[in-house]
Amino acid sequence: MKVNNKEEFDKLNVFGLGDANTAFTEYFIGNSYLKPLTHPGEYAVFLANVTFEPGCRNNWHIHHAKSGGGQILICTAGSGWYQEEGKAPVSLEPGTVITIPSEVKHWHGAKADSWFSHIAVEVPGVDTSNEWLEAVDDETYTKL
Repeated sequence: MKVNNKEEFDKLNVFGLGDANTAFTEYFIGNSYLKPLTHPGEYAVFLANVTFEPGCRNNWHIHHAKSGGGQILICTAGSGWYQEEGKAPVSLEPGTVITIPSEVKHWHGAKADSWFSHIAVEVPGVDTSNEWLEAVDDETYTKL
């Protein structure tokens, strides 16, 4: 469900906006916000609500792991995109669940005309890390 009006989106975004995602600004085009739902290091699984303003998306990236690892996205509000390298983009709507195995190059973010939120679940694994890659350029993004 596309939601361009911020006040309307705030009513739908049940986990809240959170704080500006300043630690990862260099890996996003546009503004994103992060609201941790669990405390890093306190539990085996880290959960965070990530909110993207219209047009915001993260760079291509890979979740590395020797075993296990990866990420799960649980879409909660607004409308967004997910794409794996070499595959067609997937429209993200509330209720959509995306499972991303480790070692898969991908990106995700809001549609150009909608706010978007998802819960990001970092899947536990052995020797996990994230590799941030090139931005999703405007030409590619506007063709979606």
